[in-house]
Amino acid sequence: MTTHETAHAPVIAQITRAQDATAAVRRDLTDCWAAVVNAGGAVIPMDCPLPPVTPSMVEPAVERIARGLSPQRSRLLLATVDGALAGWLLLRREPHPLVAHCGVVNHVQTHVRFRGLGIGAALMRGVTGIAREEMGLERLQLTARAGLGLEDFYRRAGWSEVGRWPGALRVAPGDDRDEILMSLAL
Repeated sequence: MTTHETAHAPVIAQITRAQDATAAVRRDLTDCWAAVVNAGGAVIPMDCPLPPVTPSMVEPAVERIARGLSPQRSRLLLATVDGALAGWLLLRREPHPLVAHCGVVNHVQTHVRFRGLGIGAALMRGVTGIAREEMGLERLQLTARAGLGLEDFYRRAGWSEVGRWPGALRVAPGDDRDEILMSLAL
């Protein structure tokens, strides 16, 4: 695990290998993910039901992410405050040679106990430097759920909206949301 820290900001660390995603780290990720989903967050794992969820329901997704970690292909970025997990995200390199210069940011989360403290902004600053300087990526992409103000958050971090899939996400019967496609040149 390597650490990047700036004054007056949370500590941003990255995990690049499966064996470094300890049981304690995995448990913290699982607990954070369940809390974020249950608070209305837009990061529901693919194989999970709609909220409410329990940590055990999220655990298989965390295990898959941890098993897939690799310095050149997939990294976890963790934000901690006083040693507690405050947020995290996943950075992945696209595997196909045509898009190997691009990365994908997934599962951007701030634990509900740490919202409003700049955790998400710190993670977004950290991911751009790591993507460019350590992984040699030239562009990042992510998707966000409309209706939560996420596109404004990402715009403030320098991202641009490049498209939408209208009504692609069904949050509940009668509540379809656009999936917003966003991009950042590094």
